[in-house]
Amino acid sequence: MHQTTFATPSTNRQKWYIIDAAGLRVGRAATRIALILQGKNKPEYTPNIDTGDFVVVINAEKMSISGNKAADKVYRYHTLFPGGLKETSYERMEEKHPERILNLAVRRMLPKSKMGDKMVGKLLIYKGNQHPHGAQCPETLDLQVKKDV
Repeated sequence: MHQTTFATPSTNRQKWYIIDAAGLRVGRAATRIALILQGKNKPEYTPNIDTGDFVVVINAEKMSISGNKAADKVYRYHTLFPGGLKETSYERMEEKHPERILNLAVRRMLPKSKMGDKMVGKLLIYKGNQHPHGAQCPETLDLQVKKDV
């Protein structure tokens, strides 16, 4: 008879991954990153334990989106004051804060709870190819789509 094993915080080993986002699509990369942050790529995934890994994304400004989204997409938030709806176009967000585009895409795919807040805290996104996490020895993770020829 086999016993079901559950992950516990003491048995969980978290890895560090680095992803070069140059040439990736925002949505496709965000889904893969969200799975890694949740730990769903591991066999010991447990829904009530944070089994996810850390993800460092570099070259965030070189990501792209498809279709007319560059012209049509609008990011909205509310300041919680009367009449406080704020809007930012994709183009303006891309020129001022390109790392926020991926951060918002991933954040909206994670659970809306305290654990989801912890998970999004393990996502580190940088413009350019420099990052201060060399001491963690991150493994390179390739998210490029493989095309059969």
